[in-house]
Amino acid sequence: MHSNKIPTTAKPRTLELTVLSAEDLRVNGKPATKNVFVVVRAESLTANTTSCKGNGNNGNGNGNGFVTWNEKFVVEVAAHARSIAFEVKCKTSSRGSVRDVGVARVALADFLGTVVPDHCLQFLCYRLRDWDGSKNGVINFSVRDLAAPPPLCKVVAVKTEGGCSSSSSDNAVVTGIPVWWKNNC
Repeated sequence: MHSNKIPTTAKPRTLELTVLSAEDLRVNGKPATKNVFVVVRAESLTANTTSCKGNGNNGNGNGNGFVTWNEKFVVEVAAHARSIAFEVKCKTSSRGSVRDVGVARVALADFLGTVVPDHCLQFLCYRLRDWDGSKNGVINFSVRDLAAPPPLCKVVAVKTEGGCSSSSSDNAVVTGIPVWWKNNC
């Protein structure tokens, strides 16, 4: 379980967020696959919005509430921010009326400062809830911290024995075993 406390070394971050898809979306009990979009907010007035997607049956003929975007955003997260909100909405009329489908509030602690290094791309899915608190679909997205540099590796020793090589850096040891192709090319 992650803590909801703001780290003492809180700093602004730049995240690469890709809104991939949403599934099992419903409006008034019916699948929502027409004119669906997502608004991404990182506890600020600034928001990123996907394009409207869906033609009523999502191209697969069954209208099951599954919509894909695969849209990437660079999101600036302030030092005080503790979460990111994904708000799924749909346009319900030609006049542009917008209806809320569901929202997922994702704690930054769920993917920053965990056992996975911050610079690594992580694929996540979260349950959407409507404004009454009822389950209403799932949002799928990926995220990584653009400012976090990949760790530098310093090879301390390299040892070769019988065609295998080992190297160690700090407390980690990596062993490589050669793979010989049939034609030995």
